Amino acid sequence: MLAACARIRADMSVRCVIITGAGKGFSSGGNLKHMRDRVGIFAGDAAEIAEGYRQGIQRIPKTLWDLDVPVIAAVNGPAYGAGCDLTLMCDIRIASERAVFAENFVKVGIIPGDGGAWLLPRAVGLSRAAEMSFTGEPIDAQTALEWGLVSRVVPHDELMPAARDLAARIAANPPRQLRMAKRLLREGLHAKIDTLLELSATFQGASHQTADHKEAVNAILEKRAPNFTGE
Repeated sequence: MLAACARIRADMSVRCVIITGAGKGFSSGGNLKHMRDRVGIFAGDAAEIAEGYRQGIQRIPKTLWDLDVPVIAAVNGPAYGAGCDLTLMCDIRIASERAVFAENFVKVGIIPGDGGAWLLPRAVGLSRAAEMSFTGEPIDAQTALEWGLVSRVVPHDELMPAARDLAARIAANPPRQLRMAKRLLREGLHAKIDTLLELSATFQGASHQTADHKEAVNAILEKRAPNFTGE
């Protein structure tokens, strides 16, 4: 995933990304047998495990959070533990009616070690994040929609068409401006308004110098579809 994000970041032709599961689930979280046998990421003493998290799974939220290309999570089934947190690292979440979300680390006697405690309250608010984290109990797709965890629930067979349709509508826009818009949204979660306004001014100045800005204005005035090149 880190390598894929590096390729995407360097390729201005990529305007949107979809992440989904390859099987019946989106991601079922950590391997219970590995936990029991204390192998892989769960091997070693407290200091070794901590460093393993820093050099391992914790690189994923940092990389995805810093990826300027818009990312859609197409949640096709259960998203448990780190799988739930992976959806939260994405910008937009669309759920199949079969999707289930659980911040269930406490159920296996651990805590969210991949940034879930930072991500989840920003998606559903502190009270609901606390309920999910303290009980470890799953919520279904409809509850996730009501809580704001996802923006849409669709029939299972329509999940990927819906995700691709949304990705196409996003990708129809100029790529540099898409990346700058995402960066502003990310920075706005923790920056002061003065800081964000200054960054917005800088990005706006850069946007006005692009060929895609000129093409967007001309296409509207000429009543035609734009042709964005990323320039």
